[in-house]
Parts: sequence; C-alpha cells; structure tokens
Amino acid sequence: MAGRLTRALLALLDWRSLRWRIAALVAVAACSVALAVGLLVHTSTLTRSMNDDGARALVALAGDVAAHRRSGGEEGLISPAVMPPQLAEQVRRHGGGTWYENDPPAAPRMWAASTDRGEVFVTYVDTTSDLLTRQALDRHMVKASLGVLAIVVPLSVLAAELPNRRLRRVAGVARRVADGDLGARNSPAARRRSRGDEITGLAASVDEMADSLRDRLEREQRFTADVAHELRTPLMGLVTSAELLPESEATDLVRSRVAVLRVLVEDLLEISRLDAGAEVADPVAVPLAEMVEESVARTGLDVRFTAAGAATVETDPRRVDRIIANLVINAHRHGAAPVEVGVVGATVVVRDHGPGYPATLLAHGPRRFRTGATERGHGHGLGLTVALGQAGVVGGSLDFANAPGGGALATLRLPERAAQDGPTHG
Repeated sequence: MAGRLTRALLALLDWRSLRWRIAALVAVAACSVALAVGLLVHTSTLTRSMNDDGARALVALAGDVAAHRRSGGEEGLISPAVMPPQLAEQVRRHGGGTWYENDPPAAPRMWAASTDRGEVFVTYVDTTSDLLTRQALDRHMVKASLGVLAIVVPLSVLAAELPNRRLRRVAGVARRVADGDLGARNSPAARRRSRGDEITGLAASVDEMADSLRDRLEREQRFTADVAHELRTPLMGLVTSAELLPESEATDLVRSRVAVLRVLVEDLLEISRLDAGAEVADPVAVPLAEMVEESVARTGLDVRFTAAGAATVETDPRRVDRIIANLVINAHRHGAAPVEVGVVGATVVVRDHGPGYPATLLAHGPRRFRTGATERGHGHGLGLTVALGQAGVVGGSLDFANAPGGGALATLRLPERAAQDGPTHG
C-alpha cells in the first residue's frame, strides 16, 4: 500500500507530466495578461497623475504671480535659481513649463515656471499623496494577480487531470496489448464516440489496432496449426517409406531430411498448442541439477556442465527437459564450442562462444522462421520460440543476452519449491 502511494505521489510530482505542462502554460498566460493589464493601468494612472499635478502646479504658479503683482512685489516667490536644470532649459527655450522631481529623501514635487514681463516665476506643489496612491494601486494589482494565480493554477491542474487520466488509461491498454494481452480494450463507448475529442479518437484507434493485431495473430496461429496437422499424415507415410528403402548413401540422405521435416512438424504442432493455451504444466518437486544434467546427457552433445547450490524446484520435468534440449541444440547449431550449462540455485544458464544473438532477437525476442543474423547459422527459428513458450507454461522466465566475453547467453529462471510447513505436535 505504501509503495503504491509513493508511486502515485511521484507520478503527481513529475514535472514532465502533461498536467504540469498545462498548468505552466496557464500560469504563463495568466502572468502575461496580468503584466500587460498592470503595465497599462500603471502607465495610464501615471500619465493622468502627471497631467493633474502639472495643472495644479500651473494654477498654483498663476496664483502666486497674481498675489505678487497685487502686493506690489512685496510677497516673495521661490528663487529661480533653485528650480531643476531641466525646467530651467524649458524656460530658456519655451518661456515656461513643468517638471516632476522625485529624489528621495526629499518629497516628490511638481515644479512649474513661467516668464512674465521678463521676470521668471517658479513654484512647486507637493505630490506625495499622488505617489502614495499610485504605489498602493501597484501593490493591490500585484496582490490581486498573485491571488488569481493561486486560484487559477490549481484549478488548471485539476482540469488537466481528467484528460491526463484518460491518456494514461489509453497508454495502459496499449502496454497491455504490447505485453501480449490481446483482449485489453478501452471503454466500449470509445467506438460509439469515435467522433468525439482527440483522446476518444486515440482510444478508438488503439482498440482498432488491437483488434487487427489479434485477428492477424489468430489467422497466423490457425495457419500454423492447420499446416502442421495437414503435414503430419503424409509425413508419417514418408517416415515409414524411408525405413523400407534399401541401405545406401541416398537412403541415409533421405532419412536425414525426413527426420528434419519430422522435427519441424512436431515443433509446429507444439507451437500451435502453446498459442492456443492448450499446454498445462504438471509440476512436481525435483532437484534441478540432476534433472538438467540428465537432459544435457540425453542430447548426446558435448557440453560442459557445472552446478553450484542447486535448488529443488516445483516444475514440470518434461517441459524443462524440452527447454534445455532446445537451448543446447541451438547453441551447438548456431554458436561455437565450448557450450556450457550451469545451474545456480533455481537458475539455468546456457552459453556458447559463437557470435552471439542478433540484435533483432535481443530487442524483440525469438520469432518463428527467423534465425536473425547469418553468422548464427541456418534453421527454422522454432527452437527458441518453443523454449520461450514452455518457460511460460512452467511459470518461469527465459532471457536472452550476449555474454561480455562473447557468445550467446540464455538464462532460464524457475520458481523454487515453496517452503514446507514444519511438523506439528499433538
């Protein structure tokens, strides 16, 4: 339970997930909109504030000039020498103007200056309240944007989870089909809603692909079984006829070819039974080392056999014998001497010192009537297919690899015998 929760948490936190990409896209879009709106509001507010403060400064300057005139020059004005240089330049060029000055720690000011009868008049108004208003507005916009993001991003993650879950379901069905479960399908409603959204269309396409693959494999299996059964009767006639031929070199050649054909037909029949699921194991407890050693001896081939810590396994000896014989014969036929068979625990390793398995076999497993690279020799490609199928029947696993030092390496892992309960005491 803890492992399942951990995997679910890791999947939820995976930044490569579609949900987080959608959330990031929504966050970027929301930030872009908030930034654009914020800049627009800030610029508009600043422009309006500067216009209003400039107008206030000009009104104040006009009032100061009028008061100065009424008093006959007795009321003092601000000395032109203290106005900002930028404003002095405007007075020199245009005879007056306004200038905003904000040099902390001094309070922000809006200056105004004009020329009347050759005399320069200057004044300013305090704009601290306007600056504080703009700063408060900026803070409110930032807080509002962050608040909206805090709501929108989680909602976008939740909204993205539904299509993400549907995509995971479709991917799971595709993986099950790839693993051999040809009956795996998405919801039957996907077929009826084939004109729905893209995910529904994808689910329907995966189901159609699985149906096509299943039908193709079933046709192949039926063809293999039909061919094997149809060949069996004339083959037995050939075997009998070959035994009746007079002894000669030609007879020996005919008998050897008939024997090869007989093995091929028996392999095809066995594969057809494996494909149909008709093979059922009859497990018994057997010492693995002794069983494998006898299987190797029955092949009559030169093999180096070793055993270390061999276990007692619960398996079907006849099927394991078939697996070992096929692996040893394949190693001699397609590899090179020495061929080694080792038993360690419940694992059997068969290795040759030839060119190794071809890349296609390592990538996709053994395939009937495909022997891979030409340097692995010639054959029908059925031996490893039968061995792999029988390994599945006995509940084991058969893996293929190339040894680091060169050569093909086949590893058969069998289930060990379950521990027996200790004696009971009455």
